[in-house]
Amino acid sequence: MDASLLLVIVVALVIAALCRRYGLSAPLILVLAGLVIGWIPGTPETELDPEVVLFLILPPLLYSAAQDSSYQAIRVNRRAIGLLAIGLPLFSTIVVGLVAYWTVPHLPLAAALVLGAVVAPPDAVSAQAIGRKVGMPRRLMTLLGGESLLNDATALTAFRVALAAAIGATASVWEGITTFVVAALGGLVIGLAVGYAVSWIRLWLTDPPMESAIGLMVPFGTYFVAEEVHASGVIAVVVAGLFLGQRSVRLSYATRLQDDSVRKSIDAILESFVFLLIGLQLPFLIDGLSGESWGQVAIDALVVLAAVIVARFLWVYPATYLPRLLSARIRAREQRPPGRAVFIVGWAGMRGVVSLAAAFAIPLSVDDGGPFPARAEILFLTFVVVVGTLLIQGTTLPWVIRTLGVTSDDASQDRLAYAAAQDRATRESERRLDEMLAEIPDGDPRRHQVGMLRKWVTTQRNVAWEELGRGPEDIGESPTAAGNRMRMELLQIQRTVFIDERDAGHIDDEVLRTALRQLDFAEGQMDREG
Repeated sequence: MDASLLLVIVVALVIAALCRRYGLSAPLILVLAGLVIGWIPGTPETELDPEVVLFLILPPLLYSAAQDSSYQAIRVNRRAIGLLAIGLPLFSTIVVGLVAYWTVPHLPLAAALVLGAVVAPPDAVSAQAIGRKVGMPRRLMTLLGGESLLNDATALTAFRVALAAAIGATASVWEGITTFVVAALGGLVIGLAVGYAVSWIRLWLTDPPMESAIGLMVPFGTYFVAEEVHASGVIAVVVAGLFLGQRSVRLSYATRLQDDSVRKSIDAILESFVFLLIGLQLPFLIDGLSGESWGQVAIDALVVLAAVIVARFLWVYPATYLPRLLSARIRAREQRPPGRAVFIVGWAGMRGVVSLAAAFAIPLSVDDGGPFPARAEILFLTFVVVVGTLLIQGTTLPWVIRTLGVTSDDASQDRLAYAAAQDRATRESERRLDEMLAEIPDGDPRRHQVGMLRKWVTTQRNVAWEELGRGPEDIGESPTAAGNRMRMELLQIQRTVFIDERDAGHIDDEVLRTALRQLDFAEGQMDREG
């Protein structure tokens, strides 16, 4: 099993790297590749382990997404995000559960609600990746990102309640509500406690490698502690990530650079792995349906898939416009969202590996010793929903966004805001340089250093204002861009010389690494300015 997982990771990374190199949709290609690879004779069996997904994959992905999220943007849009992250998964659980109960033969209502909870949480990773690529407005990105951070907790809690009823344990509606509230509050408290403790420890250490190492363990430790006390591990990880993301500005630059690079690398590995793993599950699911009528199974799958897609629209439109009709305060505070943007939110409902992990976590038997009703059908229907939404909605979402014209000028607004803030920062720096210059006597060599610093801060301001709203194709190469290009050429010359000196035996490898580190920082600074 270990060798199989390692092979899956290697193959997934190779496919994902090729997709990124040629601008293809990695999630869709990975799922399709998994479908093909799973049927190749001699392929090692790699069955999805729900514990691996829920403990080793989900926490770091949620933690990374939370650190990259904006707490301020989530707070401003908390009403809309709450309706998507809490109301929509519960609504989808009921709607899909009832449709499955009426459609799938021999499926009890409790088991049907288990299926509804399993397929309730959308995976917004793909939607956000597509949205960034085609320029989706930031508010829509915030809504999808905020939804993805919290909807897993809602759906998994609903899954626990429905599963308890299906296996014979007592679970009333009131008990379900109590379970959800306790889990949410417990996750909130644990997430804040972990975030505060880790933030204090990292600031106290002032040791970038150790600070990053501690940061890597935060999502796993937070999730484990929360689940051990029956709180929501998902909410705890999200809260800790949001807290530490806001406090990261107090860390050293080396820690922030390390954290960002390490998190992105881990995200690339985990996301590639899970999407390929989804495709590899089909042979196991087909084996579990032996003896079933494939005509009936196909009808069930299409009906449930349609219910999942339609249920999101049935919730999104009323949740968007009904509060505005009922509340004058909301109408005064918020602009009326255009119908095109609401449609995009409704269409961005692709499901992911969390649904499959929950489905595989369904026990084989109930409390009285009998088999869990229609477990094989639930697993197969979940697989169809995940792959179907990825193929149908995932492949068409970029086209829908472009066709409806749901784009924004957030990038130009960001450049303007950055330029204005940089201008204020430069003026404050120049004021301090004037004070320094007044304290240095004439003829002192330090006055030359002040002059050099003044040129540097002036260059920072020029970089921010140059090409504002216009690209090089409009105005040609700017003076700053030309200077950076020439500096880059000089850095490459210096790098080549240092390497040649090491190869000739004139300097040691340690000296080379020190030199390259300085050149890399200089190149990174120019890359940021560009």
